[in-house]
Amino acid sequence: MWLNDFEIVLEDRVIERGAVRIEEGLIAEIRETPVAGADVEGAGGLLLPGFVDMHGDMIEKEVEPRANVRMPLELGIHDLDKKLASSGITTAYAALAFTPAIDGRLRSVEHTTALIEALTSKRDELLVDHRVHARFEVTFPSAMSVAEKLMEGGALNLISLMDHTPGQGQYRDIEIHVANIAKAQKISETQASELVKQRIADRTERGDAMRVISGLAKLARARGVAIASHDDDRLEKVSLMHAIGAAISEFPITIEAAVEARRLGLATAMGAPNALRGLSYSGNLSARDAYKAGLLDILASDYHPSAILPAVIALDEMGEGGLAKAVALASANPAKVLGLHDRGAIAEGLRADLVIAERGSMPRVRATLRGGRLIYLDTAFFRCPPFVPCLKLGRHDGRDKFGRSRSLDCTAL
Repeated sequence: MWLNDFEIVLEDRVIERGAVRIEEGLIAEIRETPVAGADVEGAGGLLLPGFVDMHGDMIEKEVEPRANVRMPLELGIHDLDKKLASSGITTAYAALAFTPAIDGRLRSVEHTTALIEALTSKRDELLVDHRVHARFEVTFPSAMSVAEKLMEGGALNLISLMDHTPGQGQYRDIEIHVANIAKAQKISETQASELVKQRIADRTERGDAMRVISGLAKLARARGVAIASHDDDRLEKVSLMHAIGAAISEFPITIEAAVEARRLGLATAMGAPNALRGLSYSGNLSARDAYKAGLLDILASDYHPSAILPAVIALDEMGEGGLAKAVALASANPAKVLGLHDRGAIAEGLRADLVIAERGSMPRVRATLRGGRLIYLDTAFFRCPPFVPCLKLGRHDGRDKFGRSRSLDCTAL
């Protein structure tokens, strides 16, 4: 199958108008110029590598869309799967958290374990390649036993070590944290302040976080599971995470922490919503500032998958290295760090995980292919006479989104 007349974003450069041939789910050939008789005509649209999302914590919202309103796990998984595919994500690491009881049943051992088991059991029937990113709060005393059991079953692909105690990390600015809690929970700031004080006291009572950190790291290294730190705010914390074998510094809080992570060889990962909006909702380091300083390596969906494409385009428009560099943040870079050497770029021999997109006033994903198989199609991009979404198989005359006549092969699509 030929994908023709696209602006093709390679790992190190951009082909202005080229073509890609797919065979048996792999990229078989790349041409610098358009070809005749292609199966899919791009009309100059963007062709990008499929996004590799190392941190997306949306699944909990799919399962519990409102407080205390629980949906079936399978329904939530399939709903999220479709959202990811429509956002250009072909490999997704579901970030599922294990935290102390203070965070409620949604992040309890039982519920999070059940989510992981449901997700892994459904992998073969889902559109996207789903993997598990287990997030362990270092104040969670049972973390090691939970992690060991899951790792023995091969369920974990990445772990991160978190500490959400107010006064440090993501919530180092207690005033902002209190205001955010009050707004989210619709309570007074006085009540929110008391909750924060209790959270700090609970952290002190739970004891030695270092035992949890070192124990989890030892387990992960023994099983070959990648380790990420989380919310690095001090040079000492970055140094500690490097010492235990972390490969990724997720969401560094300050520019100083990001600089230290880079010096020690950790890849820095930040959220696409942060990059798109230009600021952190917690008042921490802006992903745009990190990118401008040359300190951003990975862009993750965090909590909003559709933000990846427009965030990538927004970073490109900053003029700090070109489109190929910006796209690599969500594709080649995370793939390399996570050891996924068969994907992450448009290159001969790699998996045909691809995204067809357009810029426009708001960049949009128009189609997503995983292993050469279509997993999402916006029918506004390919329309057939009489200008209705195409349901017709086989080669036939049609029109592209610009109304121009095209010969389409919807069997190939």
